[in-house]
Amino acid sequence: MKHRSTPSRSLAAIINASEVYEAMAGIARVKEQFVVTKTEKISTEFIKKGSYEENVEVPSEEQNYSVGESESSAPKREKRKKKERGQNKKRPRTVPKQAPNERLCPSLSRGNYSCANQKDCKFLHDVDEYLRKKPDDIGECCVNFQLNGRCKFGLECRFAKCHISDDFKNIVDEEKYEKSQSKAEEARMARSKDLQIRLRKKQYDFPKSDTFLGNLSVDTHPKVETDKRVAYADEGRLGCCTNEDIIKQNVRERKQVDFSNKLYLAPLTTVGNLPFRRVCKEFGADITCSEMAMSINLLQGQQSEWALIKRHESEDLFGVQLCGSFPDTMTRCAEMLSSEMDVDFIDVNIGCPIDLVFKKGGGCALMGRQKKFQNIVKGMVEVSSVPITVKMRNGIYDKNWTAHEIIPKIRDWGASLITLHGRSREQRYTRLADWEYINECASAASPMPLYGNGDILSFEDANLRRENTGVAGIMIARGALIKPWIFTEIKEQRHWDISATERLDILRRYTNYGLEHWGSDTKGVENTRRFLLEWLSFLHRYIPIGLLETLPQKINARPPLYVGRNDLETLMASSNCADWIKISEMLLGPVPSNFDFLPKHKANSYN
Repeated sequence: MKHRSTPSRSLAAIINASEVYEAMAGIARVKEQFVVTKTEKISTEFIKKGSYEENVEVPSEEQNYSVGESESSAPKREKRKKKERGQNKKRPRTVPKQAPNERLCPSLSRGNYSCANQKDCKFLHDVDEYLRKKPDDIGECCVNFQLNGRCKFGLECRFAKCHISDDFKNIVDEEKYEKSQSKAEEARMARSKDLQIRLRKKQYDFPKSDTFLGNLSVDTHPKVETDKRVAYADEGRLGCCTNEDIIKQNVRERKQVDFSNKLYLAPLTTVGNLPFRRVCKEFGADITCSEMAMSINLLQGQQSEWALIKRHESEDLFGVQLCGSFPDTMTRCAEMLSSEMDVDFIDVNIGCPIDLVFKKGGGCALMGRQKKFQNIVKGMVEVSSVPITVKMRNGIYDKNWTAHEIIPKIRDWGASLITLHGRSREQRYTRLADWEYINECASAASPMPLYGNGDILSFEDANLRRENTGVAGIMIARGALIKPWIFTEIKEQRHWDISATERLDILRRYTNYGLEHWGSDTKGVENTRRFLLEWLSFLHRYIPIGLLETLPQKINARPPLYVGRNDLETLMASSNCADWIKISEMLLGPVPSNFDFLPKHKANSYN
């Protein structure tokens, strides 16, 4: 946003708060009675953007010195550093690692009286010593015990009072435990674990991918003249022709998915985890997708990467998003997922803007490597039994949008759906998404459906985009992070003036889902806290409907300093990390003494 030079005025001279809003472009219009107008509480950030402070001159754009600094001293001052944006790549580790000798042996924690391999076991075996060092329990109700009749964390659980007997035995409700353990779920988990082991040992076969990549090698390598005979680089493929070489899977035989006019929750790195997706499903999201997973990490059987693509039973239309740079890894990963995992579609990410991915040739870089991208999409379409979709941006550079040229090619390569985020990589999240260009690309994609993505924060925004563009549906990303009940608002065509207590209940459900997903021991609790805080770095940007002068709230409009209708609402509106930690302590107990947190994105908060 450009700074606007404004005449110097005192705050006391401003009677109507609307004059302040006019001077501060991009500021949401909060009702006057909720706006904090005391001089000592006005943030310096608002001063820089052209607001007013009593008895203080606001410098013009030509002046290169800070508020309160004399003009004569300005040349001596070093040039002001540009505001940091992007990721906090050196942020501290939120969940400190525990040494094995600090953790209780799993055999003892689950209620057994002895460890079969105590001599070589690296874990702690003194229960009394462990209980003296263990942090206090957070509560007396364990969500895992309530749901399943058994908590697998036993003594390590931070809610252990609920299911530990006086003799330190882990209590099991046999009737509830039998009901909760379905044979299908047990078989699925065992198959997933076995698959990861086979991938690590390189014992998994990719017959379809090997066939495609072999043909690709023949097509891309030049012919070599040898003794007046024509030879190819891949001579091992010579031999009799079989039905498998000729018969290819027909597009009609693939799983069919209806993508028309649905609400699609975007695949969100870090914050789009399984507990968050469960919350959005409860509010009406139709399509969900996993966090971005790196194809090479999945093929290596990395447990941390496989955790990203876990599906909850409530996700009735679920896809996995893959990111990679080369046809071999992406094609093999698509074959494995479509044949081994319960997914409805596989999404190819060519919209990721972060440097770590871009410099390795993945994400947005594939928009400039069209031959590689073509081989990736064609290969994935050929070997997969589920639809292949693509998520992309307008282009790499702001002055050179290329999506309208690439989209017809993607349609011809066999993709089933394209989602277009109406910004370039260079633009990141600055300025509004260009929905006119999205409409142009929707025409170029026809008859293949195209979803639009960008700046949707209300049902009015959704209606405007669906009615005035040719998109088949809309994808919601930051709008769902700021207010996950946006799916309910769109489906019911209303504004929901949700109370602070209701919002706290949503956070409580999220933490329960987190304890179920990441665990209820100390590590699981702190992982849940970490992801809750990352979500709060977006959630605090929601302005309650009852406080706004004009509806709806716009995604690029920031509020002035304001107070809520009660203390909890004021606390949830804070952009200070310390206040987010207070909210987490209301749900997950006190933070550890060595706890430290900094949000992933610099622009979202201050320390």
